[in-house]
Amino acid sequence: QSQLVESGGGLVQPGGSLRLSCAASGFTFGPFVIGWFRQAPGKEREGVSCISGSGGSSTTYYADSVEGRFTISRGNSENTVYLEMNSMKAEDTGVYYCAARARIDRYRFITVQDMCLTPTPRGYWGQGTQVTVSS
Repeated sequence: QSQLVESGGGLVQPGGSLRLSCAASGFTFGPFVIGWFRQAPGKEREGVSCISGSGGSSTTYYADSVEGRFTISRGNSENTVYLEMNSMKAEDTGVYYCAARARIDRYRFITVQDMCLTPTPRGYWGQGTQVTVSS
C-alpha cells in the first residue's frame, strides 16, 4: 500500500527551528513532484514549498512567506523529503502535510509551481503533522 508519513512536528519558540520529514512507503519519489503544504486554523491550505527532480537538476519553489527561512531537500534515499524550517514565526503554525503528484499527470508536465499553487493537488497525501510556534 502506497502512503506518505510526516514526522518532526512539535512546539517551537519564535525564532526557533524544526525539521520535518516525509517518508514514502510502497513507492519512490523519483517520478513525482513533492510538496509541503500547511493549513492554519480557519484558513485554506497553502503550498509552502515544492521540489522536483534530484541532485543538481532539481527545481524548487517557496511561498513568499517562507522564502529564505525554509529549505526543502531530498534525502539520500529515493523515498524521503525534508523541510528545514528556521527563524520560525507564529504565523508558521498549522498542520503540515506532505504530498506527491506524478510529474507527468494526464499527459501534462507538472512543475513545482503547478504543485505548490494548487491547494489540494492530485496524488498521495500524508496525515499531517502539527507545528506550533509559540512562546
